Amino acid sequence: MLGRDLQDALAGREVTALGRADLDVTDASATRDAVAGHDVVINAAAYTKVDDAESHEDDAYAVNATGAANLASAASLAGARLVQVSTDYVFDGSATSPYAEDEPYGPISAYGRTKAAGERMALEANPGATFVVRTAWLYGAHGPNFAKTMLKLAESKDTWAVVDDQVGQPTWTGDLARQIVTMIDADAPAGIYHGTNGGQVSWYGFARAVLEEAGLDPERITTTDSSAFVRPAPRPAYSVLGHEAWNRAGVAPMRDWRDALRAASAEGVLDA
Repeated sequence: MLGRDLQDALAGREVTALGRADLDVTDASATRDAVAGHDVVINAAAYTKVDDAESHEDDAYAVNATGAANLASAASLAGARLVQVSTDYVFDGSATSPYAEDEPYGPISAYGRTKAAGERMALEANPGATFVVRTAWLYGAHGPNFAKTMLKLAESKDTWAVVDDQVGQPTWTGDLARQIVTMIDADAPAGIYHGTNGGQVSWYGFARAVLEEAGLDPERITTTDSSAFVRPAPRPAYSVLGHEAWNRAGVAPMRDWRDALRAASAEGVLDA
């Protein structure tokens, strides 16, 4: 989702877009060759199967940590800036107010541990030129996501339940892509940023909003809690990220999640 939207956000510029078949980020030599000659590298590659990572942590680490380190080292050699896309899962989700960019790591899952390691390694391998952009709850036009799943369920079910005890920030990949490009163009200082839409809502509230935007009855969705959906990897209960780094850099934070959803829906982003 993010890679495709980044290409759209960078339209008209000289861009090399590489998918998994084009570049294995765990191959240090291939990564150096691919990065050579570029001035900015955006790493939107990740092992994102959160539950699978619990039993395949080495595989997740290879992509999320070693891959990030390889790209950072290659960027350093090329004199390039690196944007390392990361996640709210580097935190434990026990907070009650938005996580600051400098909050200590506290991952509670294999996925979170490997992404936290990738952040550290990228920052160390390309110091002064690495931008960690943490994001969460992504939805967009290109690929499966929660919002599209809700609309699919609406086609086959009269009612269904969604958890109301996990809170976060639904984030449109189109907005995130444009924010990353704005950050690069603004020559913002390197460091950690939180790339999420503003505000906060539960998955239940987000699901209702998705149906509302589609002109469907949100009362079809009922509430439940996380105990009804036991999965291998624990999910952070609170995934709200603070946005002070944008203000310090002179870049406006991303808009409220509800405004973004309204705009994305109007553009047909959630259409099947």
